[in-house]
Amino acid sequence: MMVAELQLGDLSIDLVFKDIKNIHLSVYPPTGRVRIAAPTRANIETIRAFAISKLVWIRKHQTKLAEQERQPPREFLDRESHYLWGRRMLLQIVVSQGRPSIDIEHKKITLRGPEAFTLEAKQRLLDKLYRREARRAIEPIASKWEKILGIEINQIYWQRMKTRWGSCNPQSGNIRLNLELAKKPLECLEYILLHEALHFLVPNHGEHFLVLLDQHMSNWRTIRQILADEPLAHSHWKY
Repeated sequence: MMVAELQLGDLSIDLVFKDIKNIHLSVYPPTGRVRIAAPTRANIETIRAFAISKLVWIRKHQTKLAEQERQPPREFLDRESHYLWGRRMLLQIVVSQGRPSIDIEHKKITLRGPEAFTLEAKQRLLDKLYRREARRAIEPIASKWEKILGIEINQIYWQRMKTRWGSCNPQSGNIRLNLELAKKPLECLEYILLHEALHFLVPNHGEHFLVLLDQHMSNWRTIRQILADEPLAHSHWKY
């Protein structure tokens, strides 16, 4: 893979040459960084012409990202808002000398720990809660789509990903999902899982891939828009 930079006036574009058939354009949050992935043998002038033809689209999406609401950094204060599967949950801090713990109680996330509990320790506990809930939620979803698509998913990994909601390796049968999905409506998780699972059958995002998405989840564009319209977290993600 070769990396270069393409300059169009005041716009800098990261240019990556890969073993692919078509040119792909992405605009990344939070700053609106632009990236073009192009076939290894693509002519630079062809890529430049493509980029120029997309300038209006690029500016539109950069403006949208700049204006999009963002969640403030979490301070882990009592009655602070957190989200689980798209539902607003209030944080309840309980000072306790026992072993630190975190649980869901009705519409509250109850965090128990010592008075001198650090922000980092509280974040680790919250991440543990999200991983637990995410693993519980993904099992029936993955099983459903394995049967429908006739595929076998080997492992699903949860991690914090800075540039995407999910990725997959069809050869190993592994799928990686962004832990941030646990904050979004459950339908968003199913859409991302289906998206990655379909790559076990179709390696690219061409017409056949879109036909399969339409066939299996006719409202996937609406769900993708939910991911785009939801407030971005303090760390930012690409959908």
